[in-house]
Amino acid sequence: MKHLYVVFFLLFASVTFAQNDVGASAEIDGLKLYPNPVTQNKIYIETLSSSPKDIAIFDVLGTQVLQTKLVGRELNLSRLAKGVYIIRILENNKVATRKLIIK
Repeated sequence: MKHLYVVFFLLFASVTFAQNDVGASAEIDGLKLYPNPVTQNKIYIETLSSSPKDIAIFDVLGTQVLQTKLVGRELNLSRLAKGVYIIRILENNKVATRKLIIK
């Protein structure tokens, strides 16, 4: 009976640690996205590594409205209408998704 408890404990521990590792490695380190809400048609995206980023912006229906590669930190959003969007940032095989409001 003791062996059965040990097996269940090891199985539970391995599943728990595996889930934690996936979540920790998927987020971009030091991500800053400002100003949000956007008022001047520009948003600044900063990370610790400052590597080039693939940016995709989606409207609330899930339609992609903008896709670009960002080398610096300033992104011009003047082509987008006022509203609520979802921004997906991909940098060094790490992904972050945030809500973006344009006023």
